[in-house]
Amino acid sequence: MPFEPNDSFFSEIGTGPELTQMCVDKAEQIRSAAVSSAPVDSGAYKGSITVKVKRSARRNVAVVEASDPKSLLIESRTGNMARAVRGVKRG
Repeated sequence: MPFEPNDSFFSEIGTGPELTQMCVDKAEQIRSAAVSSAPVDSGAYKGSITVKVKRSARRNVAVVEASDPKSLLIESRTGNMARAVRGVKRG
């Protein structure tokens, strides 16, 4: 008997409030770590680090992003967000 996944079941789980909240909670830990270790010149980069929920038909994800125009440059030089992710992952 071949396996036939129940797509509606997986979509329901992937977009459900419990799983979405788990993603937001983990993203908030990463955001907090990134803010605490962010380099500060004007404070714009540090203040622009936020968590957003991105929704689709099959799943919701939480994204940590920095919206300051210099974020890409700062991240490429410091690796701040990458360090924050690794730090939270290690526990």
